[in-house]
Amino acid sequence: MFRFIIKRLLAGVLVIWGIVTLLFLIFNVLGNPAESMTDENTDEATRLAIEKAYHLDQSTFFQYLWYLNDLSPVGILDRGDPELKAKSYTSLLRVGGDWFIAVKEPWMRRSFQSNRKVSAMLADKLPGTALLAFASIFVAVILGIPLGIVSALKKGLWGDRLITFITLLGISAPSFFVAVVLIRIFSVGLGDITGLPITGYLFEKKIFDDGYTIYWANLILPTIALGIRPLSIITQLTRSSMIEVLTTDYIRTARAKGLSDKVVLYKHGLRNALNPVVTSVSGWFASLIAGAFFIETIFDWQGLGKLTIDALSSKDYPVILGAAILIGVVFVSINILVDLLYTRLDPRIGLS
Repeated sequence: MFRFIIKRLLAGVLVIWGIVTLLFLIFNVLGNPAESMTDENTDEATRLAIEKAYHLDQSTFFQYLWYLNDLSPVGILDRGDPELKAKSYTSLLRVGGDWFIAVKEPWMRRSFQSNRKVSAMLADKLPGTALLAFASIFVAVILGIPLGIVSALKKGLWGDRLITFITLLGISAPSFFVAVVLIRIFSVGLGDITGLPITGYLFEKKIFDDGYTIYWANLILPTIALGIRPLSIITQLTRSSMIEVLTTDYIRTARAKGLSDKVVLYKHGLRNALNPVVTSVSGWFASLIAGAFFIETIFDWQGLGKLTIDALSSKDYPVILGAAILIGVVFVSINILVDLLYTRLDPRIGLS
């Protein structure tokens, strides 16, 4: 298992490196990042100082190397760096002058717009996106698996056809379109009855003190809008997988032994039918974290998606790169966990 995890982690590092390389090259083609931090009133001395601080006075190749050095857990630091106090590190070896090698936390630099540390901004927004993704995938699993089982058991009957029709609509409809329809029906049309707001975050800061008020109603529509597609896909995957499993020889043998339908269905059938469902759930959870951009923007939900959209509109490249790296790490981590989970669901699958 240890060798497997190491191999997957190394593969994940290559994935993250590819994301960083691609985005870094794209941003450098788009223009000088220093332009987004300055305007026509900025004097030349200030512009040069900004370029030097971000190594923008060097070639694209060396800018790229400096960024990789900032991200690396082991890198070269300069005691004359004005940002050194903001970095967490342990010095290992002096290499000459003020330069030394250190073990450190990845440094994602600062936002061009707010001058805040990118890592702090991501840490502030990640819980909002994670909460929305967890709520969406939870609803999708809780409803999708039972609906898929019912559809498989009622194959060809009106119940199966109705579930299949509804799930096909859910698969076909983009999440942002579903969001607009939900707002129009339940917030605008039936708002007086449902009490569901058009926009809003789960936590709203109180006016007269430092506390927060929780508005659970603000979570309902974004959860449905984001979870409708994974719900539909999980339902269809469960249905097709259950239909296939229920026709296998070991299911017929279990029934021939006199086992009850409930035992055959849940102990022998469902467990073996869950592998493709687990793949879908894991993939969709990572995708929900990455794909909540439009939903968060539509509902004014404070998460990674809205942060990234705002950064794109203002050309805040460090924030965009940081968000892309974080999402890549989430994808890699979830895929490793899913591979480990496979061996628990199906002993026939080995890590090798």
